[in-house]
Parts: sequence; structure tokens; C-alpha cells
Amino acid sequence: MSETESTLNQTDITDYDDPNAPWNQVWDQEGGIANWNDDVVKEFRENSGKVGGAYAGGDLILLTTTGARSGKRHTTPLGPLYRDDIMYVSSFIEDKYPAWWYNIKANPQVTIELRNKTYRATGKVLEGADYDEFAAWVLANNPLLADFQSKVDRPIPLVVLSLDGEG
Repeated sequence: MSETESTLNQTDITDYDDPNAPWNQVWDQEGGIANWNDDVVKEFRENSGKVGGAYAGGDLILLTTTGARSGKRHTTPLGPLYRDDIMYVSSFIEDKYPAWWYNIKANPQVTIELRNKTYRATGKVLEGADYDEFAAWVLANNPLLADFQSKVDRPIPLVVLSLDGEG
């Protein structure tokens, strides 16, 4: 995969504020996003990594982290992005960094479900010079993240994921 390619197939989404973007969908009052993630996780596992709805046709992973404070396992569906062979993830949460970011910062050992396989993996929260170099590339090559970054006051979260092996 080239540096400019992503596995997400969201060609109709042109900017962060696009109302058709999955992150801008209206969540019901009863379940909110937490229940939505539960349904996505279930559908992912039942269909070898394929899901419908807002993410139909796109590549997803299930990232399982260990809670930084609770020690409990948490699974989050995310769209993986790639810089050559380097898998990375980010987030469109506006007001804070996502829980999985804090969890990886505290414990980088994670599990990644990709299609129909499960991998042990290591997450690296990018900081300092590593962050600066990687973020410059991301913002130059990912228009959606660049648009999002232009609308928030904090640096976008960037985590590189390295697969350690099946398990």
C-alpha cells in the first residue's frame, strides 16, 4: 500500500464536517455511541471483519486495550490507516483524546482483530520528534485528518500499531 493510500473507502466524504461521515451521525438518546460500538464489534466478529452501515466497504480493526485505570479490557472498532507498511490509528473526538489512546500510553500491549485473524500487537503513542515527523506526513497525506486538525486546538492523537504475531 502506498503512503497516500488508506483502506477506508470514504471517497464521498470530503471534509470533517460532512454530515454523511460516520463520526457525524446522530446517536439515539437510549444507546449512544457505546451501544453502537457494541453492535459494530458483534457484526465484525460474525462476518470476518466486514460490517455494514456507515463503515460498509471500509476496512476496520478491533483494537483491544487494557484500561489505564480499571485494568479491564476494552474493544474499540477503528479504521486503520497506513504509511507504507506502518499501520496507525487516530481519532475524530473533538474534546479529548480517546480512552484507547490513554490505555495504550499506560500499557502498549494490545490485541488487534483484522478481518478473520487476531494478533498480539504493540501500540506506540507518538510523541516529541517522532510525533512531529509523522504528523507532518499525516497532515500532508490525509485530507480528513488535516481538516479535523484545523478545527481543534490540540494535536491529533497518533498511535502506530505493530503486529507481534497471531494469537
